[in-house]
Amino acid sequence: MAFELICEIEPPTKPDMKHVRHQIGTMSKVAHTFLIPDNHIGRATVSSVAVAHEVEAMGGRGIACLNSRDRNLLGFRRDLLTAAAYGVDQFLFVYGDKPASGNRTSDLTVRSMIEEAREFSPGSRLGAAAGLRPLPAWKRAADFLFLQVSFSVEAQLRWREAHPVDAPVYAGVMVLASAGHARSLATTIPDIALPDALVEQVTGDRQAGVEAACEQVLALRDSGAFDGVHLIPVSRYRDVERLLAPALG
Repeated sequence: MAFELICEIEPPTKPDMKHVRHQIGTMSKVAHTFLIPDNHIGRATVSSVAVAHEVEAMGGRGIACLNSRDRNLLGFRRDLLTAAAYGVDQFLFVYGDKPASGNRTSDLTVRSMIEEAREFSPGSRLGAAAGLRPLPAWKRAADFLFLQVSFSVEAQLRWREAHPVDAPVYAGVMVLASAGHARSLATTIPDIALPDALVEQVTGDRQAGVEAACEQVLALRDSGAFDGVHLIPVSRYRDVERLLAPALG
């Protein structure tokens, strides 16, 4: 099976798809599948289902991310119905970051979302996120897994060796864009390990984060341990494409 690069794109916060189309057009030189996050920055964005449909219209494959934080069961069923109408059949279900208010919309969980989607749309591919910790038994039934972002290839390989699963697993790789980005990650994702050396390099050279992410993608590919990567280029997708395109051929 070929190593797959799944690129996460930034969904629009305004009713304008030009930036989305530019990301897809640029990154399609190295990726054919795109993940569309779901209100991941704590702001309303265009529906991930609608953006996934846009990806498909441009010749790519879209994975719509849906979080349990922002919807109740009726809203989730609406999303599944909309996806079926648009021909979107790949989903990543996540819990979602804790809202600033501390309140959640419903009691939906990733597990219940998978169960509901299996019944509603048996032909869809359903994925879940996995942390660098023991893997719950029910997640092994997912069609694919996205392993959380890590800046350590060694940590990702250790997890993979300890958790053999039949489903495809995609390791998370993120471009560290700046020292400010590093501080934000440390605040929002307490268990993420940020290498001090990389943070220092990025402080002096913003390109260092792009180079490190591209090197990590290639190291994971060469390891043969993963089916692909889930790459988050943030705003640096042009630089990522420029470095990765020659290496991936």
